[in-house]
Amino acid sequence: MAMWQGAMDNRGFQQGSFNSFQSSSSDEDLMDIPESAMDFSMRDDVPPLDGEIEEERSYNGGGIGSSNRMMDFLEEPIPGVGTYDDFNTIDWVREKSRDRDRHREITNKSKESTWALIHSVSDAFSGWLLMLLIGLLSGSLAGLIDISAHWMTDLKEGICTEGLWFNHEHCCWDSKYVTFEDKDKCPKWSSWSQLLISTDEGAFAYIVNYFMYVLWALLFAFLAVSLVKVFAPYACGSGIPEIKTILSGFIIRGYLGKWTLIIKTITLVLAVSSGLSLGKEGPLVHVACCCGNILCHCFNKYRKNEAKRREVLSAAAAAGVSVAFGAPIGGVLFSLEEVSYYFPLKTLWRSFFAALVAAFTLRSINPFGNSRLVLFYVEFHTPWHLFELVPFILLGIFGGLWGALFIRTNIAWCRKRKTTQLGKYPVIEVLVVTAITAILAFPNEYTRMSTSELISELFNDCGLLDSSKLCDYENRFNTSKGDELPDRPAGAGVYSAMWQLALTLIMKIVITIFTFGMKIPSGLFIPSMAVGAIAGRLLGVGMEQLAYYHHDWGIFNSWCSQGADCITPGLYAMVGAAACLGDCLEL
Repeated sequence: MAMWQGAMDNRGFQQGSFNSFQSSSSDEDLMDIPESAMDFSMRDDVPPLDGEIEEERSYNGGGIGSSNRMMDFLEEPIPGVGTYDDFNTIDWVREKSRDRDRHREITNKSKESTWALIHSVSDAFSGWLLMLLIGLLSGSLAGLIDISAHWMTDLKEGICTEGLWFNHEHCCWDSKYVTFEDKDKCPKWSSWSQLLISTDEGAFAYIVNYFMYVLWALLFAFLAVSLVKVFAPYACGSGIPEIKTILSGFIIRGYLGKWTLIIKTITLVLAVSSGLSLGKEGPLVHVACCCGNILCHCFNKYRKNEAKRREVLSAAAAAGVSVAFGAPIGGVLFSLEEVSYYFPLKTLWRSFFAALVAAFTLRSINPFGNSRLVLFYVEFHTPWHLFELVPFILLGIFGGLWGALFIRTNIAWCRKRKTTQLGKYPVIEVLVVTAITAILAFPNEYTRMSTSELISELFNDCGLLDSSKLCDYENRFNTSKGDELPDRPAGAGVYSAMWQLALTLIMKIVITIFTFGMKIPSGLFIPSMAVGAIAGRLLGVGMEQLAYYHHDWGIFNSWCSQGADCITPGLYAMVGAAACLGDCLEL
């Protein structure tokens, strides 16, 4: 009786009388261990050596038979006993000891029969099979999210008359009227003003398109926050801080359950499509970890052991980053350095395998329509010069200032949200921020487009066929070497784009502070990269024009002659994006 009383008083387990044994937990909960056992033979939470176990068995007089009977008794699933409480931590030593006992039992039984040997082999390869399933499911969901978000983002501006399921790009893919100079000249695509008032010209048509843009944004945001509030409160935010907490051994029931997965997948599409200053890359890590946790229930090896399950979640986090950026190695490094606390060597290889499967699954779906694996594909033809380290350092300083500003102001705003009446009305907060964002975004083409598309355009190295305003240079040259174009004076389009980008930078900085932390799925990777990419492109164009008009200065004449391709503004955008991303997220 004293033994049972001591077990019930053990910290980290459920307490209560035998009447509490009738309680049960849902199989979707992360920390449910229906057949976990309390090991009474452990002293001071240190697993004894095999020799010590044999000595104890001899001393107790029970021998191997009594020990096995005791272990069988302890392994019996008693509801309410041996399960971890919510918001507690797991016993790492106990879980690893139970896994060693399970592995020893399977190894011993494999020598008795062929069926036991097959079971032993299947148990050994179950981890790789689980990684394969996680990669396939994570890649498929990421492709579905990308395609849906692209279609719904274009839905705010119009629809395809030949097929409502086509986005703008796919609708005009084979149109003979689309040219490099006028990409929007497509008879198959109709704006809302064309559908409602049969014209796309004039002030009234502009107002109609403006109104429909704001209306769709509010509708998407309202659906997102309502679904999160009603069905899955854990689906809000990025999810990465909570996953780091779970991987450290903490227990948050239901955070990686099936309802969280379903609602987060749907609301992530809605939140990104609403035009808010947020990204889908962080929440994709949460989605992948939900896939890993749910699939663990198919394998007793991981369903009944919390330490083993966290190895799977580490690999799932790597798969999430892999599908977010198309970088399997980057996903493994992110999981190893940022989120995982326990990362054995076998988990490293399994994480890489899961990340590869997820990335190639996403590539097979081809959501971007370019058959490329990476999210941002850049190609620069001119190497940077040693002097350019000076503006790169300035971009690093800007990234540090942006990170400090965002962290301080966002924490202050979140504290105000919790301590005032504002926190009681999450739906109203989301709608107000969405309305302000949509109203300010529509007049500016760089805020109206999706953030990922904006970053891709900022990274772009201008060529002869580019029709973007960022590439509106005066062509004052006769020849060029291969793909290289010499530095040219900026045209009217470039100057107009600089003013628009400056306004976009200010808006992104301010709106992101108030957006991150609302009760919707939101990531910080893409908004941080956008802020840095805008600042880098502005500085890069400035350096480019400075080198063109003052190539005889001492800082330029040694390496930049007139008519040469010296400065690449897209490279500055990439450096700025990396600086702001690293400083804001402390990566």
